[in-house]
Amino acid sequence: MKKFRVLFSVLLSAAFLISACEGPMGPPGANGKDGADGKDANETCKLCHNNNVVQAKEVEFQISKHKYGEVAFEEAGTPGCAPCHLSEAFKYVCANNVPSTFTLNTTTGKYSNDFVATAMTAFGDLTCSTCHSSLHTNYESTDFMPLTTTAAVPMNMWKGTKTINLTQDNSFSNLCVKCHQPRPLTTSTTLSNGDVIDYNALASNPSTIFYDSSVGNATPNKVVPSYRFHVHYGTVGAIFAGQGGVQFSGTLAYENSAHTTAASCQDCHMTTLSGRAGGHTFSALGNFNGCNVAGCHSTAITSSSTTFWKNPRADIQALLNSLAAKINSVGGGTDILHSDPSTDTNLWAGLTTGNYDGYLNIYDPGTNPGGVWRNPAPAGTWTQAQKDTNSALPLFPSLNNAMMGSMINFQLCLREFSLGIHNYKYTKALLQNSLDALTAAGV
Repeated sequence: MKKFRVLFSVLLSAAFLISACEGPMGPPGANGKDGADGKDANETCKLCHNNNVVQAKEVEFQISKHKYGEVAFEEAGTPGCAPCHLSEAFKYVCANNVPSTFTLNTTTGKYSNDFVATAMTAFGDLTCSTCHSSLHTNYESTDFMPLTTTAAVPMNMWKGTKTINLTQDNSFSNLCVKCHQPRPLTTSTTLSNGDVIDYNALASNPSTIFYDSSVGNATPNKVVPSYRFHVHYGTVGAIFAGQGGVQFSGTLAYENSAHTTAASCQDCHMTTLSGRAGGHTFSALGNFNGCNVAGCHSTAITSSSTTFWKNPRADIQALLNSLAAKINSVGGGTDILHSDPSTDTNLWAGLTTGNYDGYLNIYDPGTNPGGVWRNPAPAGTWTQAQKDTNSALPLFPSLNNAMMGSMINFQLCLREFSLGIHNYKYTKALLQNSLDALTAAGV
């Protein structure tokens, strides 16, 4: 009897699978007779699910950081980070046109960032449907389009008052920029109102004190430096579009390279696969196929090219090194920028001589236990031993607006990663004019 039940279960499952793969029934025939069965659904699936289409893209996606990165797991359940790190949250903010604004709570007098997901959507690894929201709608190859969004992107770091709109290549790049943009740098909600730091004020009043170390974690300071005192990591969208920096007056005018209007993210990052780059790996590292398509560079670009590869990258690297030296000089012989030579933990290792990662070398027992500068705001959860370690360190230096703005520009241009290739002219202007501002401020 037991064997019979097992056999019956197997047959029932097989029948279900066979029926599930059959297409819809045809229309009724003449005289009320049933029409012929619809086309086998397996044949429809094969239009996309074959070695040359979906399977090929899936294999490429396996070596993409969008796939194997750990952030989707780490940020699960965090509505504020979720829109750019979690699939369901990204789809939620796109579908609901969640604004990039900040709202003032008139009761508390504090601002809050409106660009958040819900607790119920703050989950999910990035998958095909994250970007291709129409998959399995009609079960045809047309389901790859439209993408989840190609709309112009209000910049969260500017509270939605500035917008990136890359219209080339059907505006597909706007999908990438939706996440690959800096997060806003805000004031403290304890010492101030949590509003976004005014970059224009930094640029127009470079000598004004931004952070007074003698005051530390108290008003009138509005922001307290810490190890993770930064604009986050996705700076490339802002740099590519020629927006997002603290635009000090200086030697160079703020212009954009041809890439800003003539190229798209897909041109280089999804070009013909070569090694571990191109296609749905979304990497362009070492792959010059996108540079050499018709209508772009008339002379083939390679890793040995000087005019459009080696020379501009060397220029930007030299400027980053010079700006890092200026910033560190405020420490009187002790670097204030954090250095990390490990390529496992520092994505930007090797881009500067000092292997800087954009963080500040301020003590934090959890994230930077080797920090050499005193943390102005030790957490209440620290042990007494950790507080004692912190107290024994020197005070972090005071910062004026020129110093603060230059640190922001250093982070933006370092974490853009390409050493200026995305937008050489804008990157160079931000770095050179930051150096000019620091010199004028006596640094």
